[in-house]
Amino acid sequence: MASSLAYFLFSFLLFIPASYGKTSFRPDALVIPVSKDASTLQYLTTINQRTPLVPVKLVVDLGGQFLWVDCEQNYVSSSYRPARCRSAQCSLARANGCGDCFSAPRPGCNNNTCGVLPDNTVTRTATGGELAEDVVSVQSTDGSNPGRVVSVSKFLFSCAPTFLLEGLASSAMGMAGLGRTKIAFPSQFASAFSFHRKFATCLSSSTTANGVVFFGDGPYRLLPNIDASQSLIYTPLYINPVSTASAYTQGEPSAEYFIRVKSIRINEKAISLNKSLLSIDSEGVGGTKISTVNPYTVMETSIYKAFTEAFISAAAAMNITRVAAVAPFNVCFSSKNVYSTRVGPSVPSIDLVLQNESVYWRIFGANSIVYVSDDVLCLGFVDGGANPRTSIVIGGHQLEDNLLQFDLATSRLGFSSSLLFRQTTCANFNFTSNP
Repeated sequence: MASSLAYFLFSFLLFIPASYGKTSFRPDALVIPVSKDASTLQYLTTINQRTPLVPVKLVVDLGGQFLWVDCEQNYVSSSYRPARCRSAQCSLARANGCGDCFSAPRPGCNNNTCGVLPDNTVTRTATGGELAEDVVSVQSTDGSNPGRVVSVSKFLFSCAPTFLLEGLASSAMGMAGLGRTKIAFPSQFASAFSFHRKFATCLSSSTTANGVVFFGDGPYRLLPNIDASQSLIYTPLYINPVSTASAYTQGEPSAEYFIRVKSIRINEKAISLNKSLLSIDSEGVGGTKISTVNPYTVMETSIYKAFTEAFISAAAAMNITRVAAVAPFNVCFSSKNVYSTRVGPSVPSIDLVLQNESVYWRIFGANSIVYVSDDVLCLGFVDGGANPRTSIVIGGHQLEDNLLQFDLATSRLGFSSSLLFRQTTCANFNFTSNP
């Protein structure tokens, strides 16, 4: 393990709010751009960190526990401060160890500090990393335009060794965790500026036009002056009592966002499923989570088999012809007889039925189909094997051009379904209007 810290377990009961912004201006919300990397299909954002500020490119991890960055390469900052053993910061981060570093002091290597476990959720690799704080700077917003730049002077994050970057998009320097912890982006920003513990993601389907993440409450306006937070459908968020991280301490709940899918319909017809797989059991297995790290929705094998068979049957009834599979997809079709609509290719609709039959997340062709060539389109869902940790993982392709609002205070998800129906996209936030 590259980290020089020696850890031993300890626990605290002391909690404090995150550090406050160092400007007297109190924004109601913050905004960051999110791009889609064409080669990895990862979603990337850039924040400014350190003193002096430098841009830091990060892979967005919806369920990530916190911000982690590579501190071994060129981390220079006069405002970097490691979190000392048994400090309130360590308690807030649920630090898993404490110790010394046996080389010259530098960011990521200091004596009498506590550590956490930065997690590359793309490669499922975790390691030890020093907990620290430094300046983070992002733009405020009124929901329509970017506004003044604001800073959090003591933003908690973890240093990580360079090897943890393996598998991330080129030039990424770490990962931005938006998960359900006290030191993930949403909670730290809400504490720093005293706004609602809500955030919203709106991922662009384009690799050339940015999507957006808002921290704080709406409005979330997209051109031409459409408030995407209006007419959201709501469903409860559930906490998985067992961590889904690559490494964790016993008793730690998952930081990821789970919803309860009770059934799946194809063209409004329910498919036959083993319903027990749709619930989270006492060991944290099963259920449905939302992920920005998986490019496509992943389903447990029996669910995937029933789902794809029903979709193929419904497509055949629409005179859509199946063709040879194209990896990573198992189900592909000829584009002949598939015409374009406002919400993508004309294919069977998919409903994820939630708390009751009248509350469902409808997935249209734009979010179910991937064009692999002019002649071939594939169902953008993949087989996750017979014994996955989570039965359904709703991936990035299914989230694009959908607004998702995560309300941490009420544990509720608001979702828009496809914004294409409203004649806008997630690439339509007006980033060009500067303060």
